[in-house]
Amino acid sequence: MPRIAPFVGLRYDPAVAGPLDALVAPPYDVLGDAALSERFARSPFNSSRLERGASGGTEAEYREAAALLEGWRATGVLVETEPSLVAYEMRFRLAGVERRVRGVLGAVDVEPWGGSILPHERTMRGPVEDRMRLLRIVRANLSPVHGILPGPSPVLAATLDAICARPADAAASDAGIEHSAWWFTPPTTLLEEVAGQRCMIADGHHRYTTALAFREEMRAAVGPGPWDGVMMLLVDATEEPPVLPFHRLVDAPPAPIGGTPARDLDAILAAADDDACVVGRITRGADGPTYELVPLRGAPPAVTALEPLLPSDESAVRFTQDAAEAERSVTSGKTHVAWILPPTTAERIRSVIDRGDRLPRKSTYFWPKPLTGFVIRPLD
Repeated sequence: MPRIAPFVGLRYDPAVAGPLDALVAPPYDVLGDAALSERFARSPFNSSRLERGASGGTEAEYREAAALLEGWRATGVLVETEPSLVAYEMRFRLAGVERRVRGVLGAVDVEPWGGSILPHERTMRGPVEDRMRLLRIVRANLSPVHGILPGPSPVLAATLDAICARPADAAASDAGIEHSAWWFTPPTTLLEEVAGQRCMIADGHHRYTTALAFREEMRAAVGPGPWDGVMMLLVDATEEPPVLPFHRLVDAPPAPIGGTPARDLDAILAAADDDACVVGRITRGADGPTYELVPLRGAPPAVTALEPLLPSDESAVRFTQDAAEAERSVTSGKTHVAWILPPTTAERIRSVIDRGDRLPRKSTYFWPKPLTGFVIRPLD
């Protein structure tokens, strides 16, 4: 069973570091080079300076990050919290509707995959190696893994109702999403309820894989320690909005396939259907792009049914969560084919896990994502 425990964290002191809006950042794998530079420009204390971005960093850059973290602690930019859990809430609009995702941040015991911690998609070696180099040097969980409990969780819901009714201890607005956090001492009933459920990793497979490898490395070298846990946001599945897709960009000529013509990208997005495994395809032709709706063979989610149609060479497939970017990649001549996928649900993903399978790499884009910088968990 996954055990969640309070932890001593590091949080920004706004009196020293400035407004939290200038200090937080999305998870590392969301930030490309341009976005990373923009975050650097916001503040000399922006959390992305510790974690770098999607393209990773060099050992020298990670040593610089470790020195920054040490310096920020010494000068009061970051201050220690009492051992606590953190209630975390994200408010946003999706398809014109006000939505909310909330959960608890804590130190969750790291354990091998397949017990009470369940992956839902495959990882890639490069990002794991990159995060491992960073973790060895910085010695901190800089951003939380995002986990989903099957729910419903009455004690978790009641606890969050009570805590989130008071003014937040920290709040920031980022990309139109309102993030809020409350530090609290958890009731025993909450710890027991969480420990009785199996947790599916929604976002952070590479970070969790890294934490597991680091735990084994440190146990072999020095024995048990804070590396036996990892900072994780646990959310009840009933709180999760639809899971957004990663679209596929294929650098290979399209194979003939039976499809129905579609007017444009908007028509594809309106008609793509995870239940029926219907996806969109945009191909490059001499007279411009061709739009199609393609029914796939197999059971949902559609991303799994699509996988046999993609090249076996992983380097020939790229990913984007932005359908308009996928379309531009074809119309500009950068990509031969763009596959446009529909959203799915956390329940459907869990059904794949329950039958002993995993989704292909980069199958899901859980959104919104908890930010880096609200709290850091040092491993000392």
